[in-house]
Amino acid sequence: MTIPDINKLTIHETRDLLDSGQVSSVELTKRFIERIDSVDPSVKAFVTVSSDVAIMQAEKADKSISQGKQSYLTGIPIQLKDNLCTKGILTTCSSHMLKDFVPPYDAHVTTKLQESGAVLIGKGNLDEFAMGSSTENSAFYSTRNPWDLERVPGGSSGGPAAAVAAGECLASLGSDTGGSIRQPASLCGVVGMKPTYGLVSRFGLIAFASSLDQIGPITKDVADNANLLNVISGYDQRDSTSIKTPSIDYSQALDKNLEGFKIGIPVEYFSEGVSVEVEKQTYQAVDILKGLGADIEGTTLPHTSYALAVYYIIAPSEASANLSRYDGVKYGFSDDVDGTIWDGFERTRQNGFGEEVKRRIMLGTYALSSGYYDAYYLKAQKVRTIIRNEFSEAFKKFDVLMTPTSPTTAFKLGDKLDDPMAMYLNDIFTIPANIAGIPAISVPAGFQDGLPIGLQFMAGSLQEEKMFKAAYAYEQATEWHKIRPQI
Repeated sequence: MTIPDINKLTIHETRDLLDSGQVSSVELTKRFIERIDSVDPSVKAFVTVSSDVAIMQAEKADKSISQGKQSYLTGIPIQLKDNLCTKGILTTCSSHMLKDFVPPYDAHVTTKLQESGAVLIGKGNLDEFAMGSSTENSAFYSTRNPWDLERVPGGSSGGPAAAVAAGECLASLGSDTGGSIRQPASLCGVVGMKPTYGLVSRFGLIAFASSLDQIGPITKDVADNANLLNVISGYDQRDSTSIKTPSIDYSQALDKNLEGFKIGIPVEYFSEGVSVEVEKQTYQAVDILKGLGADIEGTTLPHTSYALAVYYIIAPSEASANLSRYDGVKYGFSDDVDGTIWDGFERTRQNGFGEEVKRRIMLGTYALSSGYYDAYYLKAQKVRTIIRNEFSEAFKKFDVLMTPTSPTTAFKLGDKLDDPMAMYLNDIFTIPANIAGIPAISVPAGFQDGLPIGLQFMAGSLQEEKMFKAAYAYEQATEWHKIRPQI
């Protein structure tokens, strides 16, 4: 049986092919491995391709399908960002510090995927330790945008977003600390979602900033995204921040009718730096959503403008603490050829970490240091509370808030690499959701000069259903999510 063009397939379309016997998981997996061999030398979305493991899992999936024991993900080839632990498979964080690290255990989400029968096809490239907005900070190589190989895919989950957009896998899991799922999803023309903080266990996610990190799905459409969240969400006692919530089928929220649905448009998200075309597509989305019955009005979140500054105090501070474990003694890279243990410790961190990671460690160490803790870190936490409360008040009036995901489309490789502040501003619209701990999703919303534009929906804490409802209604009223890059 001829397999359709895998570059165009969604998970739910592939599910129908597998369940009807038109294709086996082994055949499908081999096609994706061939696709990776063909495309990835140009895109560079993968750090590791786990071909042997994938074929074994596909064979097991085919047996389950033949016995009628399949779930939504059984036999589906999925990638994981390379900061999610995979037992027996290299997990590098795209850093020299962990270039040879093979975890002795699986992340919680890895276990969830395995239990559902998914096929792990490989690990996605990222900015080192998830610190960056372009995947140019990887210690190995820069991932490229499938829509234009001279442009960035976004970051830090640039590998996962590029892999899904280029048809190298059917979905991927990324991590989002300040927009690291949604921003690359926007720049690569796919759907990327950050859940409520605590909804998905962080066990086995190599930590960047523990009070901000969340794992979420990157897919080709909203239906796949909701169904993938069904699989990975839920309480885990190994994560102290995991939330006990009733089990919810998020796919039940997928509804095209927005009659009486209230959407707020914060004026702060149309500031200087937003491209004309991004703003135009966002306002076109307003008209589309009004046509679906939504009530839309402007609103204000006056403290949102402080979110970027708050983030770049809290995130580096937590990174400084989390990355202190990489000392060349316990595991990972070690440079202790000669000299004292302190000399080896210094060389290990100097040569094991890249420039951006060292920059953030130093920022965080400074913010936490004696005499500056109250002035920076403590003050940032107080402003964070104000921002959280501001969002809470907004969601008393609105079901969701809608904004652009990124102020611009994908920029050229190297354009912002030497200007950290310009790079940080790429996350200006995504960071507030992490500061507030609320769910947010980016969906394709048009193009500018052949490059994708993303639209962001944010909802209140544990209100993923409202977010999915708005995103799905908009997606189904447009054709943007069906357009694939020619690569």
